Order: sequence, then structure tokens, then C-alpha cells
Amino acid sequence: MGICYDSDKQIFSLTTRDTLYQMQLGPVGHLLHLYYGPKTDCCFDYLQLDRDCGFSPNPYDHQEGRGWSLDTKAQEYSSQHAGDYRVCSLSLETDAGLSGTDLRYVNYKVFNHKYEISGMPSAFGKAQSLSITLADAATGVEVELLYGVFEKENVITRAVRVKNAGTSVVTIEKAASACLDLPFGGWQLLHFHGRHTMERAMERRSLMNGIQTVSSTRGASSHQHNPFVILCQPETTEDFGECYGMMLVYSGNHRTDIELDQSGSVRAVMGIHDDGFRWTLNPGEVFETPEVLMTFTDKGLTSLSQTYHKFIQHHICRSRFALERRPVLLNSWEAAYMDISEGKLLSIAKGAKDLGVELFVIDDGWFGQRDDDFRSLGDWFPNKKKFPGGLTPTLQKIRDLGLKVGLWVEPEMVNEDSGLYRAHPDWALTVPGRNPTMSRSQLVLDMSRADVVDWLYETLSTLLRENPIDYIKWDMNRNLADVYSRALPAARQGEVSHRFVLGYYDLMERLTREFPDVLFEGCAGGGGRFDAGVLAYSPQIWCSDNTDPIARLTIQHGTSFGYPIACMGSHVSASPNHQTGRSTPLHTRSTVAMAGTFGYELDPAALTEEEKETVRAQIARFHELQDLIREGDYYRLSDGSAWELVSEDKKEALLSFVLVDPTSNPKPNHIRLKGLVPEARYRVAWADFGGKASLPHEESRTFTGTALMRGGYTLPILFGDYPAVQILFKQI
Repeated sequence: MGICYDSDKQIFSLTTRDTLYQMQLGPVGHLLHLYYGPKTDCCFDYLQLDRDCGFSPNPYDHQEGRGWSLDTKAQEYSSQHAGDYRVCSLSLETDAGLSGTDLRYVNYKVFNHKYEISGMPSAFGKAQSLSITLADAATGVEVELLYGVFEKENVITRAVRVKNAGTSVVTIEKAASACLDLPFGGWQLLHFHGRHTMERAMERRSLMNGIQTVSSTRGASSHQHNPFVILCQPETTEDFGECYGMMLVYSGNHRTDIELDQSGSVRAVMGIHDDGFRWTLNPGEVFETPEVLMTFTDKGLTSLSQTYHKFIQHHICRSRFALERRPVLLNSWEAAYMDISEGKLLSIAKGAKDLGVELFVIDDGWFGQRDDDFRSLGDWFPNKKKFPGGLTPTLQKIRDLGLKVGLWVEPEMVNEDSGLYRAHPDWALTVPGRNPTMSRSQLVLDMSRADVVDWLYETLSTLLRENPIDYIKWDMNRNLADVYSRALPAARQGEVSHRFVLGYYDLMERLTREFPDVLFEGCAGGGGRFDAGVLAYSPQIWCSDNTDPIARLTIQHGTSFGYPIACMGSHVSASPNHQTGRSTPLHTRSTVAMAGTFGYELDPAALTEEEKETVRAQIARFHELQDLIREGDYYRLSDGSAWELVSEDKKEALLSFVLVDPTSNPKPNHIRLKGLVPEARYRVAWADFGGKASLPHEESRTFTGTALMRGGYTLPILFGDYPAVQILFKQI
């Protein structure tokens, strides 16, 4: 059983294959956290020590025990204004002015299925669920804590329902999805920060005394701070040590507070950002929080990452494409930008087909009067000047070449110079009496409005019904500002940001259900909305607008800590690179792009005949490796320059390496592989050095798994600008 309740000790135990999560009812009804760690039969109630800590108060009905304080106890969901001065999980106020909560136990229920959350994506699949209801007598608020136990996958999910069971109107000012208290041990924080074109760089630091916050108030999960954190021991490595992961399944404003308190305890609280958030809850109404995916391992960061990779692919991504081969695509953006026409697109498409590309994507510039980024967002009909006969004949001509076809859209945005804005200026997020904040000459549509979402659904579904479209690249090229909706009263303006995300999910839910055979790729200026919420609908996300392979090493390395490489949109682009101006070999660009979905961002006509032959070979190579790349276990072998994929049956291992800084009189490049069968024998099936080096050993030579993992493999001396290596080892 994944969920057990000991009525004598009043202890809840949630067990997965390798972990135990334990909590207990306190003497006057508070729900206390006992343990989360390696699976064991132990009862950990002895860890809740009573101690009289100065200025840590006691509950009124337990005041004789001065050593018992919420300020020093590990809890499951922390209250506000009830004697716990650490980060709270819930903040609210009634119309009578009552604020805070003192949450006490009411009841529990166990279900042999996974709970669901209304209006938001959450994990699915075989699981048990636990519901524990707590209540605050003064406000009449009930808090239902939800736990999903995925036993085989070693994942526990968390979410919360807040119900106004009283008679007063309640305003929620904060409602976190999960609180995790770790009362003992020194911990370090791993988080993933960045900026546009340099997303999700991993930073690891020891916790300071006080509160550290990882957050976004941009209306999206953001380029700057991803809604995913890891807490680990200082000695934890890729292969050893304890670590906890917390990942929010949400695509909007988020906040994670990690507090190291006066007792040396650590509290992590994750959920929707409370800045500007206010949600009105009338009597009888319920507010639901997004879900958090939690996992623990004592086997290091690689084990934690692989848990998330498998879980996201099998229990978050709902698209059929998540577990299928996906076509190699060529996107028109860096080949033509907005300067497109039917003739130019057909020329590029013919060149793409000749290379072996399977999907041709028409990026920005196909609609309205879109000759630049100052106009026409919102006018999702073909540009009559560029497509005199309409879009459908052009798409069909591309399909007649033997290619699938895709389109770029940016549905959540609008230009002032557009038919949509002129007809519905009230549909944009702007503040009355104030000039709007502009970004990329566009405004944000008010996705909190049902009429806006309905219009977008009708517009996009008509586009998909009337045209032979296999793929949609869904972009979001600015963040939210002037967050004011003309459809909501003044008292409910604090709901707009969250309702915007709910509107996005509603639109994606309707479109992906109606068009299950369309592959949706998420994008927000590249990786500005790379999160598990988007992955529920789009099994791949454009990892970054930066296609420079050397920059991508850092971006894809950081992304891999939580997200599968099968979800990372990664392409070979032209050289010199359009973002950095750096020149890199075509082989290196391909090696890096194969740690992702793989495709191209270039004009085939600009390639030499030799380069075209190389691209054909690269695409053939990707087809050979695609199942291994999509389904294999991913290992980080360095800080980004070396990585490995191992098939589930351990019979194949793909080693990739990029030499970022060649030097004179270099040291050997020596790499230890991982994940192999120690006693099995492996040989080099092939090695690709981009034609600039030879094999260090004959292909007939064999190695034991132990030799490759302990002794390692030494590469030949590499020269030139950013050389790369791919070697496929096969078990014999």
C-alpha cells in the first residue's frame, strides 16, 4: 500500500518504491511533518522534540507545554498569525477583517486513483491519493491537502484546495501548493536562473540564514527563474548523496521561498506568487492551487533528474507525440525572417526536402500585413500580398513535395496596428488613463476573459480545420505588464494574472483535444515559459532563441536537471551564429542539437554541396539514434561539454563531447562513462569526429562496462575551433 494511516499513533505514511513520507497529528490537531527520505519501516515521531525556544509562543490549548510551539515544529502546511513566524503557506482575510489561520485536523480520505485539479494540468496515471482536511474555526476556511503517490516512479505530488465554508467573504492573498520542512541537516540550493537567450543556468549555493526566493512576476514562468528547485547535501554529487526536488506544474507567476531558521531547520514553500495576487472566495466557493512534483533520492543528482525525465514524459505530457518519433524540421525564421512569399518558401522547402527534412515550418510573417513586428498580431488570416491565392494552396504545394507543414503563431498577443485591436481595444491588458507599457511593439490579450479565449479558439481551430497543418509553434514574445482587466470589478483585479494562465490552459486543452494529430511546440521568446504546465500540452518547447551550440551547452545542461532532452527544441543553425556571431563547425552544431528534438534553422540554398551531404548524413544519423535520444537515460559527464545517453536495456550508449577551449600542448580528454552493465562487453559501433581525428582504438576492440566506467575512455587530441565527438558503444 502506498498510503497507510496508523490510528493509534495518528501517523500517515506515504511510500513509494524507494522513499517514505511521514506525517503525524499533533496533540491539539496540527498536522506535523516527520520524515521524507529513504524507505524504511521506522516510525519517526521521536524526531519531533519539544523545546522551549525564547519568543516562540504556544497554542492556547497546549500552553502548559511551553516547549511545544508551531514556531519550532516541522509542519505540513504552515499557518499565518498563529505563532509560527516563518514563511507561511496561506494568507487570507475575511470581510470582517479577520486574517491568518490556525489550521486543525478534520478528517482524511484515501482514493485508489489520482486526484485531479480543475482548469490546470496535473500528473496522470496509476496512483493513490490522500486527502487531509484542516480547518480554521475563526474564518470558517477549510484547507484540503492533496497528495498523489506514484509508487513505482518515486514521485509524490502535492496540491491544495481552499474552501470558504464560512459565512463571510474571504480574500486569499497567498495559497501555496506545498510546504516541505526539513528539520535537520545542512542543505544547499540548486536553482536555474538566466535571461533571454541564456536560460536555466544552474547555480548551487549554501543556504544563508534567512529567506532565499526563486520567483517570477512576469506573468510567465520566465527566462529568469524556473519554477524548479533542488535541495541537496553539500557532499551530493551526480552519483551520490541526498537531494530533494520540487517542481511546480504552472506557467505563470511563481514563488519558492527557502528559509533557514533560528533552529537550523529549512522550510521550502512553493506556489503561485503572492505579489499582486488577491482571490475573492465567496461562501461555498473553492480555490485550487497548481500541483508540485516532489521526489527524493540518496543516489545523487543524476538519479533525481532521471526520475523527473521519465515522470514528465509518461505522466505529464499528454500528447501522443511524447512517446513517438518526431519529424526532423526546418524552420524558415533564420532563412527568411518575415521576408517571405510563396515562391521563396517553396524554394526553401524544396531545399529542405532534398536534405532529408520531414517537416517545413513557416515562421512569422505569413498573416495580416505582417512585414515587420509593428503590426498584425491578432489578424490570423493569410497575407494577401504574400499569398494571393490564400494560404491553403501554398501549404498543399509544400505537402505535395512530401513534407509535413507547420505554422508559427503568437495567439496571446496583439499589435495596436491590427484589425483585432481596432475592433476590441478592451481585449488588451492596459490600465485606464495610462499609456500602456510596450514590448516588441505588442500588447498582451486579456486571457482572463472567456470571450477572448473563445474567440482565439474559434480562430485557431478554423485555421487548423481549413488547412493541412501538422505542427504549431506557439510563441509568447513579451511578459505581462499593466495587468488590468476591463471584465473584472476593482475588487477582483488581483485575480487577473492567475486567470490569464487558466485561460491559456483552457485554450490549449480545447485545441489539443480537438487536434490530437497536430504537434504543438511551446515557445516564449525561446525558453521563457519552459515548465511542466506547458509540457502537458506541448511535448517539446523551443529551449532558447540562442542557437549558438557553445551557448546551448550551458542552456541545455541546466535544463536537463529537471526536464527531458526529448522535450528540448534544439536545432542546427547557420554559422556565423545569428545571435552571437560565433563560427562553429557543422558537426559541432549537429552534435549539440542531437541532445534535443533536432532540426534546422537555416537556408539550404546557402549550403555548399559538401555541407548538404553532411546534413543528409546528420539526419540519417539522427534517425538511427532517435529512439535512444528520446527514451534513453541521460547522464551529465561534465559541466555541460560532455553527456551520455544509455538505452533502457543498457545495450547502447551514445557519448557526446564538445571541446570548448582547445589549447596548445593539451592534456588528454578523458571521460568515464556511466550507466553500463559492469560485466557486459561493449565495442565502438562508430565514432564521428567531424572528419578531423581518428579512432584511438580499432573498432574491433572491446571493453567491459567496468572498464569504460572506472578506467574511462581517452579521446584523441582534438584541434580547431570547437571540435566535437560522437561515439556509439554497443553491447556485444
